[in-house]
Amino acid sequence: MTDECLAALSTETPNPRSANMDQMAVRDLLMLMNDEDQNAVRAVREAIPAIERAVEMVVAAIQAGGRLIYIGAGTSGRLGVMDAVECSPTFSTTDEVTAVMAGGESAFVKAREGAEDSQELAAQDLEQVNLKSSDVVLSIAASGRTPYCIGALKKARSVGAGCISLACNRNAAISQFADVAIEVDAGPEVLTGSTRLKAGTCQKLILNMISTTSMVGVGKVFGNYMVDMKATNEKLRNRARRIVMATTHCEEQDAEQALQDAGNSIKTAIVMRMTGMPRTEAEETLQREHGYVRRCIQHEEG
Repeated sequence: MTDECLAALSTETPNPRSANMDQMAVRDLLMLMNDEDQNAVRAVREAIPAIERAVEMVVAAIQAGGRLIYIGAGTSGRLGVMDAVECSPTFSTTDEVTAVMAGGESAFVKAREGAEDSQELAAQDLEQVNLKSSDVVLSIAASGRTPYCIGALKKARSVGAGCISLACNRNAAISQFADVAIEVDAGPEVLTGSTRLKAGTCQKLILNMISTTSMVGVGKVFGNYMVDMKATNEKLRNRARRIVMATTHCEEQDAEQALQDAGNSIKTAIVMRMTGMPRTEAEETLQREHGYVRRCIQHEEG
């Protein structure tokens, strides 16, 4: 992309409201940044139809045994890694949601910006995670023209995997390689070209929406509780008890006993308490109903 084309991107355009930011009072600058951040929320809302299609694709892929694979470079890649990593403790995912970042794991803590310039590197990185046709690759690029991110979708398409793009500019180059193209435009950054700001906020909001809504879609949520959560510390063990208490309307000691009887599985504890099933039957019912707690309860009531 030529310098002229790059400079024309919304994410690279100077913001006239912050032209004198180096002379602004701290309070005024903070108020300006907060005002500008509202544009990120509005931009994401406009993209909900495309985000919906992306979620539908991800749910279908996971139900068929595939994965959601985030891939990106720089800030975009780090946001993908963060979202994927958090899915494991929150939803007990194994590899249903994973992430690949240009430059490898070390690039998460130390920038390796040059890694984003190779399409071939993205293909190699996806081969390393055994990309298959049942997977969905979500390529994240604030500019919408990052070679690494375009290369990722080309590789995904070549093996028949689903392709989703996420860009923070309209008419993004990456969109032409996607089955579902998500484009948001929150306007120029307060600090010209610093896409870790509004563009990064848009990306974080959208990744939150895609992963959380997809996990709801594959049965990892009951009501608004994370019933597939891994209780790996005291705070989370306390949360697990409170989830069982809230969903089955029992006292704390009863919730603790239910979790012990269920092998510390929140889902199993809930199904056991709400249906009277013994552990083995509750586990078998959950497996038959693909992990959907509400289906297990409704099935028993029916």
